[in-house]
Amino acid sequence: METVCNNNKCNGCMSCLDICPREAIHIEKSLKSYNAHIDMEKCIACGLCHNVCPNNASCLAHPPQMWCQGWSNDLEIRKNGSSGGVATALSLNFIRNGGYVCSCVFNDGKFGFVITADEKDLANFSGSKYIKSDAIGIYSKVFTLLQRGEKVLFIGLPCQVAGMVNYAKFKRNDKNLYTVDLICHGTQSPMFLDMFLSQYGVLAKNCDNIGFRVKDSFQINDNSRTFSSVGVCDRYMTAFLSALNYTDNCYRCQFAKKERVSDITLGDSWGSNCDSNEWKKGVSLILCQSDKGEELLSQSNLHLFDVDLDNAIAHNHQLSTPSIAPKSRAKFFRDIEKGMNFNGAVKRALPKECIKQDFKALLIKLHILPRAAGGGRVTYQVIICLLYTSPRPRDA
Repeated sequence: METVCNNNKCNGCMSCLDICPREAIHIEKSLKSYNAHIDMEKCIACGLCHNVCPNNASCLAHPPQMWCQGWSNDLEIRKNGSSGGVATALSLNFIRNGGYVCSCVFNDGKFGFVITADEKDLANFSGSKYIKSDAIGIYSKVFTLLQRGEKVLFIGLPCQVAGMVNYAKFKRNDKNLYTVDLICHGTQSPMFLDMFLSQYGVLAKNCDNIGFRVKDSFQINDNSRTFSSVGVCDRYMTAFLSALNYTDNCYRCQFAKKERVSDITLGDSWGSNCDSNEWKKGVSLILCQSDKGEELLSQSNLHLFDVDLDNAIAHNHQLSTPSIAPKSRAKFFRDIEKGMNFNGAVKRALPKECIKQDFKALLIKLHILPRAAGGGRVTYQVIICLLYTSPRPRDA
């Protein structure tokens, strides 16, 4: 069957589905890869899908014209952001100036994109999403707004931004499109999150919210829980941080470089020499590639200061090279295919990393380490706000 781009190279941006006038494309999703298949009986050979695909029609990338680090001056926004709350600050300013914001949220058991002009919705956009999100339908919705003369700020992964830019440019209406891409190490299939949750008797559709990261520690409230001790990476995050189970395309990502496809690039300011107390509150790295981007930054309520670009790139490898799959990746997938549960397969593939986290959990339990210690400056874990509680399984 013919595919839009080379086999197993699809990044899952979904722009080809939105632009096809005959609904002739469907995405085949597996644990390892995505592929955009063309139904040749429906296809009219218009070429739109090939022209909008970032793998076929490369989106023009630009080097940063300015770079800095900083955070939102709004303490609440900064507190709720993964790093410095800059994305939310940009979004808030954009809406208050009459624009729309489009970004990823968790809704009805899955991660997808929504558009809003209501600043009350921005809290749902906050926080990192370490998962491949579903952008089906969002490109045409954004374009409809652009056709009406509205301004739209699109926030997504580099491949999704490239899909959006290609879509708007091909339709010759990108003047009012503003873009922010997030420094991305790679994404894994949503099926892995389902596998992880199912070990605990949890279904994503029964979750109020799913978060993956907090700055220092996490306090369980009445309807929330974590799947590891506070300050300890659970198996899902251990796999993610080790680049164990990204989809195939991520290991040869064309966007992992200093030149970016967006107006603004955001990430953590790893390697920053700012005060440790400020780091605990969250510090964002900001790269700006256009006058549009500088306009957004100057209008938003941000505290910005200098950053050493070479040092920032050295501490954010995705600004120079794609993630490298560990040698045990094949073993992990073999174990999953044989029916081993997710936690057990991660432990077999990454024994040292898992033993380290288990030992850290023991030290925290014995009060030898504080709850947020030992994991670097930021604690990663899957945080699930549940409608119910369920037992904890053992690694198989």
